[in-house]
Amino acid sequence: MKIPFVKFSRVWYTIVIITMILAIGATMRWGLRLGIDFRGGSLLEISFSSVRPELNTIQTILESDLKIKNSVIQKAGDNKYIIRTEFLSEDEHQAIIKGLRDKLQNNDNKVIEDRFEAIGPAVSQQLRQRAILSIIFVSIGIIAYVAYAFRKVSRPIASWKYGALAIVAQLHDIILVVGVFAVLGHFRGVEVGLDFVVALLTVLGYSVTDTIVVYDRIRENLLRHGSDNFFEVVNDGLNQTLMRSINTTATIVLPLLALFLLGGASIKYFALALLIGMVSGAYSSIFIASPLLATVEKRQRQAA
Repeated sequence: MKIPFVKFSRVWYTIVIITMILAIGATMRWGLRLGIDFRGGSLLEISFSSVRPELNTIQTILESDLKIKNSVIQKAGDNKYIIRTEFLSEDEHQAIIKGLRDKLQNNDNKVIEDRFEAIGPAVSQQLRQRAILSIIFVSIGIIAYVAYAFRKVSRPIASWKYGALAIVAQLHDIILVVGVFAVLGHFRGVEVGLDFVVALLTVLGYSVTDTIVVYDRIRENLLRHGSDNFFEVVNDGLNQTLMRSINTTATIVLPLLALFLLGGASIKYFALALLIGMVSGAYSSIFIASPLLATVEKRQRQAA
C-alpha cells in the first residue's frame, strides 16, 4: 500500500507550525536555564559513605554557617548531592568541604568529595559563543555537502535547495528540543551545559542522515524516471524508505529510553535531549523535508 504523504502535506505543516509556535513561545517566555558552563559558577558533588542527610540540613549549613547564598542543591543517586553555587575560589571551595565535614562527618558516615568544577565568567562567555558558532558551521557544511552530492539532479530543483530544506527540517528538531528544555528549566530547574550542545549537534547529524537517505532515493528515482511527475517521485521515495526510517529510529530510541529511565542523574537529561531530537528527526525527514521538495517544485512551476 502506497501512503500519500505529499498529498496531506498541509496537515504535516500545520502540526509542525503549532509545535514550533509552542516551543518558540516557551523559549521566549522562560528561556533556557544555563548551567555553569555558560553562565560561570562552581559545581561540587559530594557523597556520604553511610546515610545521606536531609537536603534542608545541607542548605542550612551552606547559608547560615558558611554564608553561601543562592546555592542550588540536587540529590543524585542514593547517597550524593550536587551543589551549584556562584564562582568559588579554591579557598572558598576548601572552606565548604571543611564546613560540611565538621558538621556532618563522623566515624560511621564520611563526607567524600567526588567532583569539583569552577568556570569563570570570561570562559563561560567564550563557550557560549563557540557553541553557537559550531551549530552555524555545521549547518553551512551540511548545505554545501548536500549541494555537491545532488549536483546531478539540479532540475527541477537546484541542488543547494536540497541542503537548505534539510536545514529547515533540522531547525524544527532543534527548536523543539530547546522549547522542551525551556519548560523543564522553568518547572523542574533543569540546566543546560556543553552536554546539551553535544546533544543538539548529534540531533543535527542524525536528522540530516535520515533526510539524506530519503533524498538519495528521490535522486535515484529522478535519474531513473525523470522529473515529469515530481510529486509522485517524492512520494515514491518516501514510501520506499519508510520502514528503514522507522527501524533505524526504533533501534536508537530504545537504548536512549533505557538511559533516560535507568541512567544516572548526570546523563538523564542528555539522553532526554537525544530522545526528543531523534523522534523529531524521524518525523521531520518524512513529513517536512521531503514534502517541502514537492511544495517548492510546485511553486516554481506556478511562477514559471
